[in-house]
Amino acid sequence: MISTFTELLTAAIEQDEPQRLLFLFAKTETEDSENIQSGTLSPVMCVDKLPEDIESFEVLTAEADGISTDWDFLITVGLAGKNGMPPTEEEAEPFLNKMANDLSSGQSMSEYLVFDRDENQVLIEVC
Repeated sequence: MISTFTELLTAAIEQDEPQRLLFLFAKTETEDSENIQSGTLSPVMCVDKLPEDIESFEVLTAEADGISTDWDFLITVGLAGKNGMPPTEEEAEPFLNKMANDLSSGQSMSEYLVFDRDENQVLIEVC
């Protein structure tokens, strides 16, 4: 089971077919009521990258912060290629849109890995 960003990169590189990693940066809008914290997540920006083009979590998030610092979580999933070729950016686009739509519409996020800004893995429950 993958629990760190480094494990994610290693697993993506070791797959039988080349991968493209999809990243959705999301912000929180929290509500506190009766000692229960809840809220919503909204998409901020997304990007896709080949695993070998990602140096580390810190470098990826610094790049994101150069565009917008208004994010709290990094949501990610791998997209497998075919016949020894990774998916293209164009092939990744509908899946990035699906990620944003899943988040916006309150769909289950169980197929995605989620990390906070400190690289801690987070479980998102849909209520």
